[in-house]
Amino acid sequence: MFNAAADGPRLRIISSTDTALFAPLIEGFLTQNPDVSVEYLVTGTADLNARVRSAPEAFDVVISSAMDLQLKLANDGFAMPLKDMPGAEWAQWHDSLFAFTQEPAAIVINRAAFAGYPVPQTRQELIEALRARPEAFRGKVGTYDIRQSGLGYLFATQDARASETFWRLMEVMGGLDLRLYCCSGDMIDDLTSGSIAVAYNVLGSYATARVDGKEVLEVILPSDFQTTMMRTAMVVKNTQYPAVAEAFVRHLIVAGPELAPLPLLTSQQAQESAVITLEPALLTYLDTLKRRKFLTAWEDAVIQK
Repeated sequence: MFNAAADGPRLRIISSTDTALFAPLIEGFLTQNPDVSVEYLVTGTADLNARVRSAPEAFDVVISSAMDLQLKLANDGFAMPLKDMPGAEWAQWHDSLFAFTQEPAAIVINRAAFAGYPVPQTRQELIEALRARPEAFRGKVGTYDIRQSGLGYLFATQDARASETFWRLMEVMGGLDLRLYCCSGDMIDDLTSGSIAVAYNVLGSYATARVDGKEVLEVILPSDFQTTMMRTAMVVKNTQYPAVAEAFVRHLIVAGPELAPLPLLTSQQAQESAVITLEPALLTYLDTLKRRKFLTAWEDAVIQK
């Protein structure tokens, strides 16, 4: 709970963003709205989606990195339309869903594992590094379990759309007893301890925040292509406090660049980067049959028996 005001509105936020990263944004909002208190619940992207669908009345604001799941929530009528919101048109969806960060997926390595060896800068170079020293990396490579992680599934489907290299990489990693994770934070913990040497598709903002000032890890934004998502927010349709919830989302868009340690959107960045956009194509892999087919192919590649 932030700023447990006795009598004022209590804004209930469900989010996939770690509290430590998001606290500056909340504290900045409360400085301007001292009568408001904020209850901030953090959970995984898939669980977040399920909770909002089953009990939307329990929340006022929904924040997630899984753009496809968020877009489907908005399309399915869970979002309250907000008119005249700031921000670029390409960073909004039908006045219901609003992007406020731009964050790339990254390859993160433990430097010690690559001492004396070239550090891969592309997916193909990562494949070559893993193939060259399989015993050094056996049981030491991690990525999202896309069956459980909404963000992991989004990154994987977008990677697969961009290049066939994704599937070759999954097969190589699968042959090395790939370790599967729910979230970026756990991957970064195991990288830091040396339990794993490489993590693929780690959320870049989390990795950068953890790496600053440390020599253990290195964050690599692949030079072949970057998979970059936008973190989005929406106000739940039947929120108890529509004006306060709208003000909070407005605050995310306007004040975010000054308060958050997350890379925020600019028009120039959007033009220069391959950002996953808020468009109907995002819903393609949420189709039940397409999802089942994709997960089957992914399991065949990474869970080799």
